[in-house]
Amino acid sequence: MRYDLDDLRLFLHIVTEGSITAGAHRMHLSLPSASARVRSLEHHAGVALLIRGRRGVRPTPAGTTLARHARDVLAQTTRLESAVASYTQSQIAPLTLLAGGSAMHRLVPQALISFLRAHPDADVAVSESRTPQTVRKLTDGEADLGVVLDDEAGDCGLRMEPLGDDSLVVIGQTGGILAGRTALTYSEVAEHPLVGLDADSSLRRWIEKHLGPHAPVVRHRTTVANLSVLVSLAAGGAGLAVVPRRAIDPDQSLDVCELKDPWARRHHLLAWGVKDGAVPTATAALAEHLRQAAYAEPSLRKAHEELAGRQPVYDG
Repeated sequence: MRYDLDDLRLFLHIVTEGSITAGAHRMHLSLPSASARVRSLEHHAGVALLIRGRRGVRPTPAGTTLARHARDVLAQTTRLESAVASYTQSQIAPLTLLAGGSAMHRLVPQALISFLRAHPDADVAVSESRTPQTVRKLTDGEADLGVVLDDEAGDCGLRMEPLGDDSLVVIGQTGGILAGRTALTYSEVAEHPLVGLDADSSLRRWIEKHLGPHAPVVRHRTTVANLSVLVSLAAGGAGLAVVPRRAIDPDQSLDVCELKDPWARRHHLLAWGVKDGAVPTATAALAEHLRQAAYAEPSLRKAHEELAGRQPVYDG
């Protein structure tokens, strides 16, 4: 037979309350209507489900069995409705986070892992973007947060705050060309074979922009698209590489030298998009996870603290 879910709910209320009147009240039904539903349920079941007495009702053995299975059916129905509703309810628009290549290497993934675990209902759309494009999209309200470079962001009018050191260093195989050296200029680095990122990468373009027309001739033994691969190549002795300090795994065996060139000193800023109204809670939470990820990197913690003490915060 086919059971009506409302009839099963009514029957459970009656059994729980020990009264058809009380069960009808919980279902917002009149007593005659509830009594008729129970009689119809018994008729279709072909067996008495309730023992009626002067002080109320109690279930028959068949009624007890029906009540037990009715609870299971209604619980499963609730789970079914919830599962289907998750596809029909309007979803919260994902947050949009933009960042350059060096930030995408470790900072952004670490922040995303902790944020997405802590906020299972929030989604984040992440894209790699150079600072000028990120600033434009944040200004136009097309993104919520961005990780930008201080020298390229300038006084753009956006709200910004320091997010840690992103200075460039030169790396090479342990005990190789860099052994015993603490600092080099880029011109000195260029005297040796290099491995680098692809020509269209944001870091490669950034370096070439700051070197200008008088850049030294460089021999790239190979170029790759990924910072992790680049660091591995340098560690393996394929050539020297210029990378952001935060791209280096503290546990990886490498020789690391500072770059003396002024343009090698750069810092990440957290920039906020221009949006109407108050900052959404999810956006503020993602910003906090980015701060925590930046501060958690041991090799950058000291630089982050020094920067926070002297870097102005822009609030447009």
